[in-house]
Amino acid sequence: MDAFEIVSPVDGRLLSVVRYARESESERALQRAQAALPGWRALGLDARLAAIEAFVAAMEARRAEFAEQVLWQIGRPLQFADELGRVRAGWERTRALAPQLLGEQVVDGGDGIRRALRREPKGIALGICAWNYPVAMAAQMAIAALAAGNVFVLKHAPQTALIAELMAECADAAGLPDGVFQVLHLPHAMVERLLSQRRFQAVQFIGSERGGRAVLAAASAGLVAAGLELGGKDAAYVRADADLDWAAAQLVEGAYSNSGQSCCSVERIYVDRRVYPRFVEAFVERARALRLDHPLRSPDLGPVVSAAAAQRIAGEVAAAVAAGARAALAGHRAGELAGQGAYLSPEVLLEVNADMAIEREETFGPVATLTAVDGDAQALAAINASRFGLTASVWTREPQAAAGLIDAIQAGTVFVNRCDYADLHLPWGGTKCSGLGRIGAGASFDEWVELKSVHVRETEAK
Repeated sequence: MDAFEIVSPVDGRLLSVVRYARESESERALQRAQAALPGWRALGLDARLAAIEAFVAAMEARRAEFAEQVLWQIGRPLQFADELGRVRAGWERTRALAPQLLGEQVVDGGDGIRRALRREPKGIALGICAWNYPVAMAAQMAIAALAAGNVFVLKHAPQTALIAELMAECADAAGLPDGVFQVLHLPHAMVERLLSQRRFQAVQFIGSERGGRAVLAAASAGLVAAGLELGGKDAAYVRADADLDWAAAQLVEGAYSNSGQSCCSVERIYVDRRVYPRFVEAFVERARALRLDHPLRSPDLGPVVSAAAAQRIAGEVAAAVAAGARAALAGHRAGELAGQGAYLSPEVLLEVNADMAIEREETFGPVATLTAVDGDAQALAAINASRFGLTASVWTREPQAAAGLIDAIQAGTVFVNRCDYADLHLPWGGTKCSGLGRIGAGASFDEWVELKSVHVRETEAK
């Protein structure tokens, strides 16, 4: 296949036909990247940060265009489509941390030896980005890699390839040197070959577990450093002492925002049996009130990413019901477009069990399951039974109970009285099949640098 189509989930319209890069084009791009690397690294940190600031400012100047691309390529409602605020906030945090995290660290051994730890760029960095937060995630990868002194190649998800091209235009407008930031539309086989040949020296992947395994296998063949931010089956536990109405409102937002298409969307909710009926009533009432409509009409939910995704998600719900689950919103139409193309009404599943696929596999859609549990031990066992471990949340008024659960939950991030949130002040990543490595905050540059130990012993006096 020489090209791919981008079809809008909003109205089924063909937005673009994008040609994959030919081998000769990818080779020229890699040669430009290699040529640009020494000069970009030699600029020094302050000059690189100034250049990245110009890049971010150029993106901000086209804020409306980015939001429009997000709306039409993935169907997110217009009032939620602007990701440049997140880009700016993430960049300010990265810029503030860069001198500390990238500077040389002196190590005093007390024996007269001069020791230091340096963080040096790996070289040509590849970012493979998912479609669900296509501006903020791609910018975060690029900014950290570039600040550390690498040159960067972005391979965006096919559904959001036009956003990558807009980013490349902004890089050019900002005056980034030729070859420092490039976009390549690469088929999977070419990505795997280039990684296995070590044409890239580092790769970060954001996407599915299956995709992450393929990237890791190819990177391993080339001994390429790989960071993976993969899927989740994120869980919440509502204790009997929680503020039920408030927890229900927060968890509805955490389950259905972005139409449930976030790696940290809440998909499994465990509720203490003593308050389960009241919580179910509050949660279902709020889920039923969500409005699904065309993204330009300011709804709560827009379509999922494609008609095929809507069919898959509906099929998973139907399979769960056939296996004994009860659909609390069965027959509910959240808007006049519900059931058409990629427009999928939210669903709440009750009476599920751990053997159902809907409890094991990432749904990545507007579906949540609610299950009654008999206290902390049973909730903890259910949360940790998943092969995923990205985030989990605990809802309680008891700090001591929360502290014990934080220690025992197997997840990269554990929230208390919050969910579905990527905190710019903390590293992000998962355990188990949710990924390898961390990005952001104090770990912003970990995946993009090599540690070099320097040991200098003075010659003996003659």
